[in-house]
Amino acid sequence: MTAIGAVVLDTAGGRMGVLFVLGVLLGVSLYHAAFGFTGSWRNFLAERRGAGLRAQMVMLGVATLIFLPLLANGEVLGHGVSGAVQPAGISVIVGAFLFGVGMQLGGACASGTLFTLGGGSTRMVVTLAFFIVGSLAGSLHFPWWSGTPALGRISVLSEFGLIGAIAVQFAVFAAIFYATRRLEIARHGEAASILRAKETGGIRWLQGPWPLIWGGVALAVLNGLVLAVGGFPWSISFGFALWGAKIASALGADLSQTTFWGWSWAQDALNASVFADTISVMNFGIVLGALLAAGLAGKFAPARRIPWKSALAAALGGLLMGYGARLAYGCNIGAYFSGIASGSLHGWLWLVAGLAGNALGVKLRPIFAMGR
Repeated sequence: MTAIGAVVLDTAGGRMGVLFVLGVLLGVSLYHAAFGFTGSWRNFLAERRGAGLRAQMVMLGVATLIFLPLLANGEVLGHGVSGAVQPAGISVIVGAFLFGVGMQLGGACASGTLFTLGGGSTRMVVTLAFFIVGSLAGSLHFPWWSGTPALGRISVLSEFGLIGAIAVQFAVFAAIFYATRRLEIARHGEAASILRAKETGGIRWLQGPWPLIWGGVALAVLNGLVLAVGGFPWSISFGFALWGAKIASALGADLSQTTFWGWSWAQDALNASVFADTISVMNFGIVLGALLAAGLAGKFAPARRIPWKSALAAALGGLLMGYGARLAYGCNIGAYFSGIASGSLHGWLWLVAGLAGNALGVKLRPIFAMGR
């Protein structure tokens, strides 16, 4: 992975190199804060522990304050910027629901797959491999799903203006923050803090662990920098679809005859080097960042054996996440995080459908000898 980083920095232009470094920093932040969406949502659904969800609301709030002014201005650093605003409809509901089920079976989300892989999880190799397969399958079916009923691209920024959009977003963030806290207190008598982390003997910012709020703020700021530098928000799952398409092409498949990979932008990505794809380059950076963070924390210790039921769940989870992400215009990062930060209704729809899928996934985990 360090060799990949050297190739990126040696061959890519300055902008791509900066995005790679931002990917590394995202990987470090995800690992040190243990900022996973899968575990946070499972803890809330199964135990009514809502610290992870509250940290996500802080993350989304900070990101909203960065994103919406930039999107309202339309450009930054001399180039245009565009948010993750996509149609809110059936494909998002179905895709996010499938993705949510896959999160609990796979044991991670899109970002979690990358940072836990970098942290030494051999199980995530299985999840990632089938995530790639599912992503490719989803890309082949996406044109049909994109024709299903939808409300269109609805943005609170367009509907309410900058101040109104921020107010609407923060009202929802505050409501979720408050509700999860009240539900946790009702079940456990107290609510876990997002401000504290387990004490260690090392330098916390370098060796971790970080408080959840550090991770949330870091991810929001870094996503804002991705938007400013790249002109687009942070995304992950298209990179997996592209990797699958490149592998299929290398094996002799002619994907140019398919609708999705026949589109000019997708065909350009397929024909170019993987190091020319910004999403792929950032994905490599995330894995490297998590690897570095695990090394600094002294926790890099890959397991050699994976129980067969766990491996089967990882494969099924990867397939569901890959397929669902294509249908839903992205994963927990590209659709949920970046979508909501961009003020897109489809991001909120993704959250609702994704949580519903997670609820089913939590119930299915015992079948694969996975605890709730």
